[in-house]
Amino acid sequence: MLSFIIPTLNERQTIEQTLHCLSGYSGEHEIVVSDGNSTDGTVEICRRFADRVIVHEEACRQTIAEARNLGAAAARGDYLVFVDADVLVPDIDEFFRIAHAAFDADERVVALTGKYRVVPENATAADKYVFTMLGLQFLLQNNVFGIGGSGGEFQMIAAQAFRRVGGFDESLPAAEDMDLFRRLSRIGRTRFESRLTVYHSGRRAHTVGWRTLLWQWFSNSVSVFAFRRSASKEWTVVR
Repeated sequence: MLSFIIPTLNERQTIEQTLHCLSGYSGEHEIVVSDGNSTDGTVEICRRFADRVIVHEEACRQTIAEARNLGAAAARGDYLVFVDADVLVPDIDEFFRIAHAAFDADERVVALTGKYRVVPENATAADKYVFTMLGLQFLLQNNVFGIGGSGGEFQMIAAQAFRRVGGFDESLPAAEDMDLFRRLSRIGRTRFESRLTVYHSGRRAHTVGWRTLLWQWFSNSVSVFAFRRSASKEWTVVR
């Protein structure tokens, strides 16, 4: 059984399309939305599609790691599939047939990710180049060097392994996704599967610019790897 876990915060523009896509999976699954107290109608949309909607109602803003962990705590699946609220999975049944086969082929595999692409109608030449290079980075990190690496757009993790490492580090405002895969790589194998591609809006790069975003990715990843803390104090919301 798969548990799709989606962190949300004011995602009215994209969430319905994402939920409709995930609902089309024919295998046994559930959809869990972990919302950060949206004010734009996101929760109402999610309740039409999701099996569970958890709403953070405290005054302080939660980190995305906290949102994902809350969703995981409510999940019942054998595999936890974390996706962002603007992600689409083409040919979803074939996608997860390949994903399951990757786990079945090697019992040491505890987590996998794949290629990320911006939806074709929005993709720029810079988007295509950066995400191709990012895929190469994840291929080397996971399949060659065994140190684990993944973005948050798509992560499929064996539930037992996720709980064994304690889930996402809730103290990290950024690079929590990379950190989790590094810790998972210490108890098993993490894998980059090149046959799997998810699409997303590309909104962050298009809003802040690739130069800024690449620096944020680099500085946060290095800081978390070296010092166990993010360089960013807060991950700016982009909608």
